[in-house]
Amino acid sequence: MTRDIIPDRIKQVDPEQLRRNLFYLSKAPLPFRKLNYTIPGHAMNTLYEADDFIQGNLESWGYPVEKEGVQVQPFGCDTSKPKAHQYAPPEADAPWYTAYNLYAKKQGSVYPEEIVLFLSHKDSQSWVDSPGAYDNAAGTVGTMEIARVLKDYRSQRSIWFLFCNEEHKPWTSVTAAQNAKARGDNLVAIFNLDSLGGKSQADADAGRRTNVTLYTNPEGERFADLMVDVNKIYDIGLIQEKFQRQSPGDDDGSYINAGYPIAVANLGSFPYVDPNYHRETDIPEHVDIPNVCMATQASLAAGLRVDLGEI
Repeated sequence: MTRDIIPDRIKQVDPEQLRRNLFYLSKAPLPFRKLNYTIPGHAMNTLYEADDFIQGNLESWGYPVEKEGVQVQPFGCDTSKPKAHQYAPPEADAPWYTAYNLYAKKQGSVYPEEIVLFLSHKDSQSWVDSPGAYDNAAGTVGTMEIARVLKDYRSQRSIWFLFCNEEHKPWTSVTAAQNAKARGDNLVAIFNLDSLGGKSQADADAGRRTNVTLYTNPEGERFADLMVDVNKIYDIGLIQEKFQRQSPGDDDGSYINAGYPIAVANLGSFPYVDPNYHRETDIPEHVDIPNVCMATQASLAAGLRVDLGEI
């Protein structure tokens, strides 16, 4: 019987590494990750600084990094709306910036044409000064950690990591998905990590570690079921649920709209009920690092099950 390599891999997910990267990207030295804010005395905006940090880590783990530029604008702010939903279309005179999708790719050794994709949006909200710790530094560091753990893994299928942008307009995952379809990329699994561990104050106070896997099309349900299965098989400890939404959303929705119905998203809760969502109070001190670690482990385990042909 072949030894299951997944337990050893998920044990390598390091909560301290997650914590350090989270605080770097959402407190110090980077208070935000947006194109329309530059720290006084710095040479580039905070999103470009975040890009450099992510790219530097990926390259230190042996991944070449590809950059894909997309023209975007910061959202406007409509203070007449509830606090969490104050984003509005860009102002008429809003500046245009180049936002970058960052790709790191591991070539498969047996079925290189089949691709497992992990993605996260790396930017914080462009219309408010929010650190965006849960949304989405948590997902960003989760995807980074999966890349780190797999740096020396000889995968059967190709495994790609995408760091995109969702808090500026247009979402850069739309370009990534449309380009994937135009190239004919054979994406066999797509896991969007967004706001891992973000949950209600009641769940946080009770110490519940939650994850909800969202799927939109019937083809995605088997990946939501896979998340349930790996949580049980590997005794990860999440309160793991699945939910079918009525229409595509978030960065996985960009792939669904481009013709990849298998895309799913892992979030801490749905509907998303973190009390600091899109607020200045979305700080790293509020993030449940063990929850982020567990959700990262489950996402990694699910991706490895796909790579090993066990789904």
